[in-house]
Amino acid sequence: MTLLKKIAARLMVFVSLLLVSWHACADYQLNMTPGVTSVSHDVYLLHMTAFYISLVICAVVFGVMFYAIIMHRKSRHPVASKFDQHLGLEITWAIIPLLILIIIAIPATIVVHRMNDTRNSELVIKVTGYQWKWRYEYLNQGISFYSNLSTPMNQRANLEPKGEHYLLEVDNPLVIPVGEKVRFLITANDVIHSWWVPAFGVKTDAIPGFIHEAWAEVDTVGTYRGQCAELCGAGHGFMPIVVIAVSKADFAKWVAKMTVGHVNAESMLPNKIWSKSELLQKGRQAYNQNCAGCHQTEGTGLPPLYPALSGDKVVLGAADSEIKLVLSGVSGTGMPPFAEQLSDDELASVITYTRNEFGNNTHDIIQPYQVAKIREALLTTTNTAKNSLEVNA
Repeated sequence: MTLLKKIAARLMVFVSLLLVSWHACADYQLNMTPGVTSVSHDVYLLHMTAFYISLVICAVVFGVMFYAIIMHRKSRHPVASKFDQHLGLEITWAIIPLLILIIIAIPATIVVHRMNDTRNSELVIKVTGYQWKWRYEYLNQGISFYSNLSTPMNQRANLEPKGEHYLLEVDNPLVIPVGEKVRFLITANDVIHSWWVPAFGVKTDAIPGFIHEAWAEVDTVGTYRGQCAELCGAGHGFMPIVVIAVSKADFAKWVAKMTVGHVNAESMLPNKIWSKSELLQKGRQAYNQNCAGCHQTEGTGLPPLYPALSGDKVVLGAADSEIKLVLSGVSGTGMPPFAEQLSDDELASVITYTRNEFGNNTHDIIQPYQVAKIREALLTTTNTAKNSLEVNA
């Protein structure tokens, strides 16, 4: 009984310490959250069911173990019993785990089937992963845009206090309506990414050349954040996901606004003539969002994989050559083509920026119409080559 009293006393001390520290740990989230979709609710319920089954198994196993340790210790039974097998026990502890697995497997199979059932969706969005950003295309609305990390460089460089949503904020969030089934077609342009929004119960790999499907029907208006959950390169930690769920009426207004805004932008550019200060300001922002992950904020690069832009022969050479390189990328390297990723004014500004920063004082000013002219020429050349291949085939 002395041993039992000691164990009981220590357990009481442990429980007391646990209760005292419970208040301090109240904000420390360890468990999953129910989320805001029917699938995420099912996943949470499945998780909690398996958790409680595990607790029962743990209590039974450790209960038997401690009972054996205490009641059959050497001081009580100096001579150990001798037995080899017990057919009934062997059958029992083979059947019970099998039944437990079946009990868990049946609802798990149902949930997995629901997660992959994208039928009867009301909105289709194509999600493409890039190093290191996301592209969203509303296939039936004709809306397409890129979503980049918007956390200021000063916060990332520890030069100013970090914001509330540090590394989890973007310039163009994904907008979806509540109460509608949204189907996501997920792929990648370069390397493997993973589109993960915990509140939706969605985590789907984005693989180049493949399209994976997922869906969500959000039941609560709000802003939901996620991240790329695949180690996709040096900028892996800088491609967050932000989804804003709005009412159906507000979503219709957003679609109208985006459509009109896109038409107005196409009609204005590339005819606008930008001043050098405007280009440098816009170029700095575009560079930090699209180029700094590889070439670094100071243009020093990460040789030999990512060359330095300071003193680079392409940057200091003919402007047309740099425009062509940025538009087309460099095959077999980490330099992707930015023809689809950036608009003419963004490309003009970022090229102007690189040619006038990092000690590259070329004093060049690149206007959007120059980029548009070269883009059109490259597109014509590409189409001609494709047509030639089709004729020869």
